[in-house]
Amino acid sequence: MIEVIALILLTAEMGRIASRKGLKPGRWQLYTILAWLAGEFVGILVGIMIFGTNNLVSVILVALAGAITGYLILKSNLSKRPDLNSGIN
Repeated sequence: MIEVIALILLTAEMGRIASRKGLKPGRWQLYTILAWLAGEFVGILVGIMIFGTNNLVSVILVALAGAITGYLILKSNLSKRPDLNSGIN
């Protein structure tokens, strides 16, 4: 449940950043959800390869780290784009 609340808050933040950049917020919010899920999936695979299927807590923690990494990569990509008003003097 905490993960869902975090994803809602992070998606809203990405929408605000995208609006400030002059981009469509809905598209970037969708990208946020997709990046989170892709990172979580990769984290699950890595966690299972490292810890096996018997250590579920460790696998979940690696999956959460993968999800956060996916979000941070996407946020970094969006933050590097110029602001809407950056070219106006």
